[in-house]
Amino acid sequence: MSSLLTMINETLEVIRKKTTKEYEVGIVLGTGLGGLVREIEVEHEIEYGELPHFPLSTVESHQGKLIFGKIGGKHVVAMQGRFHYYEGYTMQQITYPIRVMKFLGVKTLLVSNACGGMNPIYRRGDVMIMQDHINLLGDNPLIGKNEDELGPRFPDMSEPYNLELIKLAEEVALENKIKVQKGVYVAVPGPNLETKAEYRFLRNIGADVVGMSTVPENIVANHMGMKVLGFSIITDECFPESLRAVDVQEIIATAMGAEPKMTLIMKEVIKKL
Repeated sequence: MSSLLTMINETLEVIRKKTTKEYEVGIVLGTGLGGLVREIEVEHEIEYGELPHFPLSTVESHQGKLIFGKIGGKHVVAMQGRFHYYEGYTMQQITYPIRVMKFLGVKTLLVSNACGGMNPIYRRGDVMIMQDHINLLGDNPLIGKNEDELGPRFPDMSEPYNLELIKLAEEVALENKIKVQKGVYVAVPGPNLETKAEYRFLRNIGADVVGMSTVPENIVANHMGMKVLGFSIITDECFPESLRAVDVQEIIATAMGAEPKMTLIMKEVIKKL
């Protein structure tokens, strides 16, 4: 058995002392977006620090718990707080919880993030359904020896975000009269926000929003055959000609203000799976 599979088994051993259920839906909650936890009929909570080989979340507003429970009759496992490349973690550490989720039975992964909006029709507080992404992190979680038990050496990425799930999310948004955007997310290392010239560059290469997460988790989920649905909340408007300074407190406040819209869509999507 490989060292990675050994690590996963050691993590599962701790989790299985609390719950032996299979969890069909996995959820990753981004900056300021932990509200979906309130919609979960919580059965178990495990602090990241109690789980072997789990990193610890160091970012403000990221709680650092694995939540087990139900939404709309579906068994779900949620990460309340994620990990980022800028925290100094490796790509393998960032995506390790996604590997564990697969072994808990997860077939569908819902991910969320806070991001900067570069598309001129987007506004602060908008919810965007992720159609595609661009990886400018300068690294990839699949670099190194491939674990054939987990997925193929060269996974296909022609549909990184599942088209059926995107359609379902759009239908739910329409039913609930929630305006949503659809677009392309570009991931950069951070942790600084971008310069005016960088925003121009990122927009010119086809990105609608920019953030510092999500792409590694998506790559690993696709590697293991999961279906992924992604949501971005636009927390600031990154238009070079009118760019103004923002701070993290403002970003978190905007994310929390828009979060109920995203939570409603995610909850209803899970019910309809």
